[in-house]
Amino acid sequence: MTLEVAQNFLIALLIGALVGIDREKKKDAEPGHTAGIRTYILLALVGAASAWVALELNAVWIFVATLLAVSAIIIAGYVLQNRAQDDAIGLTSEIAAIAVCLLGAMVVIGYPSLAVALAVVTSAVLAFKQPLHGLVSRIGTDDIFAGIKLLIASFIILPLLPDEAIDPWGAINPYKLWLLVILIAGLSLIGYVATRMLGKAQGTAVTGLAGGLVSSTATTLNFARSSRHEPAQADGHAVSAGILLAWLVMFVRTTVLVAFMNPALLKTMWIPFAAMGGVTAAFAGWHYYAGLKGTAHRKPDSEEAGAGASGMPLQNPFSLGSAIQFGAVFAIVLLAVKMAEENAPGLGVYLVSALAGSVDVDAITLSIANDANKAIEPAQAVTAIVLAALANTAVKCGMVVVLGAGPARLQVAAATAAIFAAGGAWFWLGRMLVSG
Repeated sequence: MTLEVAQNFLIALLIGALVGIDREKKKDAEPGHTAGIRTYILLALVGAASAWVALELNAVWIFVATLLAVSAIIIAGYVLQNRAQDDAIGLTSEIAAIAVCLLGAMVVIGYPSLAVALAVVTSAVLAFKQPLHGLVSRIGTDDIFAGIKLLIASFIILPLLPDEAIDPWGAINPYKLWLLVILIAGLSLIGYVATRMLGKAQGTAVTGLAGGLVSSTATTLNFARSSRHEPAQADGHAVSAGILLAWLVMFVRTTVLVAFMNPALLKTMWIPFAAMGGVTAAFAGWHYYAGLKGTAHRKPDSEEAGAGASGMPLQNPFSLGSAIQFGAVFAIVLLAVKMAEENAPGLGVYLVSALAGSVDVDAITLSIANDANKAIEPAQAVTAIVLAALANTAVKCGMVVVLGAGPARLQVAAATAAIFAAGGAWFWLGRMLVSG
């Protein structure tokens, strides 16, 4: 007996206790559960002891026989229990019991940290039964297909792509290009899942935040259209809050993308984006609270009247078609930026950034961040990204003004002017301070 052996057995017993606590609670609350904390502690001890004896005697068959015996006892108990009840019960506890036995063995053979980590995961899976079941009930067939497509893009297509430039200008690397496609698709899928989990009727604030992760442009378009058809949005505050929150997410997402692609660029970039994001957050907060105050003083005409903007339909954001489309746009932007660098240094990059940003901020942001400190100076790169964000904001404001109705048009236009003022202040003051 050594201190290490004693420590390993103690860890195995604690693993059994960790999982057994949840099963003990379930045994008291739900009929059909017979194994509690003592049973799981003993199962972990059996697994650890059999693995230790097998190692000492160099006889693997001892552990295998023990595991088979434990499995047979557990399965026999499950069968007898099902015969005694009208409704069949699940196999969760039985599988957990076998897992605890194996985790106890893992500790003894030299993997205590991994065993503890897996025990925590096992305990979490057992404890979060209702939330997990609720999550699965919200998942549709399209959601499963989207997840499978994302896995295909990540683990099948990505490893097959060459990790080197394939064009004469050295701009297009298929591996990195598809990796960024997966990043954007992943962010979109996170936003979509958040919307499905929270529900469509949780208010324009939640819809704006989650919809901004999917697409701030699509969110703006939906809110602008809703302002034409929903009498409950006559004051415009709710619609404006949803739109501006989606824009705020766009500013945050752009910053996250730069942090992923070129962390050093954040030293310069955080100033203008903090200013523009702060202004957007201030206007969004003001309209949100103004909308709450208006709702408190206004009697709803019907349940449908207040369900429009908060019920913005979101399609599943991930498909191979949209991923390929984004990749094509990003590749074109990469080539355009490279050509602008060679033929029109300085002004050309800014022009490409403004034009590309009016369509999609992510593609030009990733392209500029990739070239920063290489072919583009950091200050120049930040200026180009700010121009792209401002161009995209202007386009979305135009959508609201042209397609929207009511006070929301003027409210969003005022917020846009303030955002441009914040960005312009950085152009004239902040950039000079940073470069100086």
